[in-house]
Amino acid sequence: MKIFRSIFTVGLSILIFSCLGFFNKNDNEVKTEFIPTKKSKVAYFASGCFWCVEAIFESVKGVEEAVSGYAGGNTLNPTYKKIGTGKTGHAETVAVYYNPKKVSFETLVKVFFGSHNPTTINGQHPDYGTQYRSIAFYNNDKEKQIIEKTIYRLNKDIYGGKIATEVKKFKKFYKAEEYHQNFEKRNPNQGYVKAVSIPRLNRFKKKFPALLKHQNH
Repeated sequence: MKIFRSIFTVGLSILIFSCLGFFNKNDNEVKTEFIPTKKSKVAYFASGCFWCVEAIFESVKGVEEAVSGYAGGNTLNPTYKKIGTGKTGHAETVAVYYNPKKVSFETLVKVFFGSHNPTTINGQHPDYGTQYRSIAFYNNDKEKQIIEKTIYRLNKDIYGGKIATEVKKFKKFYKAEEYHQNFEKRNPNQGYVKAVSIPRLNRFKKKFPALLKHQNH
């Protein structure tokens, strides 16, 4: 009985403090569709649970919007439930819409590598699986060079050649279900958000205060 109770407790903890443990499909809230301007550019990054990643990028000056979704795989029309199996090839990804006159792609890459552990293979604690792997997507050769130069420098100066981040040509982004958008902002008292997402955001803010918007959640 004690063994069963322990297994149950561990399983419940994983669900409560895991990005995968939430399936509240409350889509009755007001939906506001972001419309990028002609000057807007978009970058794509995957570094664990997209609730965390979205909140981090939305706190950065020059970022207009961050949208949670899926990318990096070959399966058509992925869903949260499907990618949770780890068999779609997709990773939880955030599309970062930004004003290049206010923030550069190079700075966004700095934010990306500075806000997660790029040496972790297939995951960011406490979320593990290929859907949580680290990926920096590029749209052109210039972006690819920026990513690769950053990896080279970080591997040499900090990580000792252990960076596991994939450098991947961007193909297609699938927007995630509406209940995932702005999740952290809308659910500040949810278990995972309090235990994982907000602390991760606060660590980023402390590390890069100069990059923050004057007002952020």
